[in-house]
Order: sequence, then C-alpha cells, then structure tokens
Amino acid sequence: MADGPSEATDVMTEIEGAGLLAGKKGLVVGVANDRSIAWGIAQRAAAAGAKLAFTYQGELLERRVRPLAEKAQSDVLVPMDVTDEAQVDAAFGQVERDLGGLDFLVHSVAWADRADLAGRTVDTSRGGFLKALEISAYSLLLLARKGEALMTNGGSIVALTYYGSVKVVPNYNVMGIAKAALEAAVRYLAIDLGPKNIRVNALSAGPIKTLAASGISGMRTMLADAAERAPLKRNVDIDDVGAAGLYLLSSLSKGVTGEIHYVDAGFNVTAM
Repeated sequence: MADGPSEATDVMTEIEGAGLLAGKKGLVVGVANDRSIAWGIAQRAAAAGAKLAFTYQGELLERRVRPLAEKAQSDVLVPMDVTDEAQVDAAFGQVERDLGGLDFLVHSVAWADRADLAGRTVDTSRGGFLKALEISAYSLLLLARKGEALMTNGGSIVALTYYGSVKVVPNYNVMGIAKAALEAAVRYLAIDLGPKNIRVNALSAGPIKTLAASGISGMRTMLADAAERAPLKRNVDIDDVGAAGLYLLSSLSKGVTGEIHYVDAGFNVTAM
C-alpha cells in the first residue's frame, strides 16, 4: 500500500531538517569555541529542535562556551574533565536532573602533548602516550557507559575522528594512534549497545582550522593539499560536518551503526 499524503509530508519535513530532532535531548561534549566541529553539530541539532546540554573544562572554556549554549537556547552547562570520573558522574547527574534523560551524545574530546606532535612518533613519551589514549579514546567508553543509563528509549552516540587514524599524516603522530583506538571503540560499542537500540558512529572530518588543530604544525599545507587532491576541490567546514552529524543523530540513520563516516570532500578516496 502506498504511503498517504500526510505520511509523505512528514517525511519531507524530516528530510528538510525542520523538527527532525524535536523533543530529543542531547549532550554535546567538547565545544571549545565557535569554530569547533562540535559546535557545527550542535547548531544543526538545535535548529532541528533538540534540547541540548553542554560541557566545559575550566573557567576559560566556560567563558567561551556559555554564550554559545545561550545561542542554542540551552541553559544546561556543566563542568566536565573526562579524566575525573567523579566529575563525569556529577555532570551526568546534572544532565539527568535538568533534561530527564538523553537521546544522543556528541563526543568531541581529544588531546596530545604538543611535544608528541612533532618529531618522531617512536619518541613519544610513556606519559604522553597514556594521557593521549585516555583522553582521546578511553573517554568515549566512559561517556558511552554513563550515557547508556540515560538512553532508556535508545539513542545515538557520535564521535569525531580523522584520517590520520588509518594513514600516516605528518605531525599527527600519537594522535593518529589514539584516533585508531577511538574508531575501534566505535565498532565494539556498537555491538555492546546495539541491543538497547543505541547506535554508535564516528564522523571523520577533513582538516579544519579548529582550536584542537592549532597544535598540529603544517596545518596550512595540510589544508592546501586536501583542497587540491579532494574530488570536490575544496576543504570542508563545520557546517558540512554538522549536517552529517544531524543525519547520524536523527532517525534518518536509524539503520546505521558502527560506521566511520567521512566528511572530507572525498579526500580519503584518492591515492595520488
């Protein structure tokens, strides 16, 4: 039997994005400023009707994130250091009290010592390696575990990664190893959380001038090379990634989990 007119209208409304996340509640972890990829996703989610909560780490980032949360019409802003599980517990407790539950979670957390992003990967310090893996990869397991308890009606978890996880990128070093671990975690979490209808995916964005990317030397060359080699002959921006994020957070991707979705103007398909 063919779909009726009203059903077709509902589908078109969803495809246009208006109200796609109406009534949904989400936690966005890792916005640093208005150039953050996580902010690109948050803007799209808010425009689609989601009620959002944001995290920040430290007073400096609070001053940057608070006006963005207000712009997204959110009054839920909680401190969170992913290396402090007590603070993570407190943050999720506050989110539960303020939002009543979660439908999605955006994980945009990564860190490596600047010294370990220069020179040879083989010279990475033990402490730098362990901290990079803890913050950039283990934090996804931690936040997924805490988020699972609040996603009583299923949900979506989206992490952010980069092509340096599968190919060698100059000056990416230990972060490439951490992102490889993150991508493996996405697949294992998809298996763990699938029975509860919680989907787990990652967006692999092309190079973008973000605060996190500022620690990588040669960024200007990386951007120029990506734009030259990409099939679309351009770089991507946070709105490109935000649109893909909206897809993965919404019911449009209800049959998708365990995937690494590239948003890089096609750069990853090229060889030379």
